[in-house]
Amino acid sequence: MVTHVPSEAPGDELGALLSFIEEQRGGIRRALLGLTDEQAASRPSASELSLSGLLKHVAEVEQGWIARAKGEAPAVKRDESNWHECFALVEGETVASQLAYWEKVAAETEAFLRSVPSLDDTFALPPDPWFPPEGRVSMRWLALHLIRETARHAGHADIIRESLDGATAFELVARERAA
Repeated sequence: MVTHVPSEAPGDELGALLSFIEEQRGGIRRALLGLTDEQAASRPSASELSLSGLLKHVAEVEQGWIARAKGEAPAVKRDESNWHECFALVEGETVASQLAYWEKVAAETEAFLRSVPSLDDTFALPPDPWFPPEGRVSMRWLALHLIRETARHAGHADIIRESLDGATAFELVARERAA
C-alpha cells in the first residue's frame, strides 16, 4: 500500500492524481489490518462511523462517481430509505468482501480515467438538489473529488483505529511492511 506518493513523471498529471487516490485508499485499508469483522464494525467514538462502514462507503461512492462519469447509474441507488446502509455492512457483507469489491472498483476507476481523451472532458452532474442545475464537471474534478472524499475518510479511519486499540498510522505502516 502506498505510503508516499513520488513526484509524477513530467507531464503525467493523470498518473499523479491516480497515485494520490491510491495513497488515500491505502490509509483506509491499513486501518483495517489485523481486525476481525466485529472489531471493524465497532464504533468506539461519539460518531456512528465504523471502519467497515467507512470501507463500504468509500467503495460505493467511488463506484457511483465513475458510473456517473460514464453516463450510467450507480450500482447502488441510495435515498433516505436506505442511506443508513451506506455506512454499515449488511447481511452477507464482510470486510474481506468489501475490500475485494473496492479493489475491483479501483481497477475500474483507473481503467476509465486512463481511457478518457482528456482530463478536461466533462460529464453532467446528477439532478440532485445539492448540485447546480445543468451542472457539469471535468474528469480532473472527478479525480480530485475522489482524493478529497477518500482522504477525509482515511482521517476518520485513523482516529477510529487508534480509539479501538491504540494503533497509530505509523505503527500500522510498520506492521504492514513487516508482513
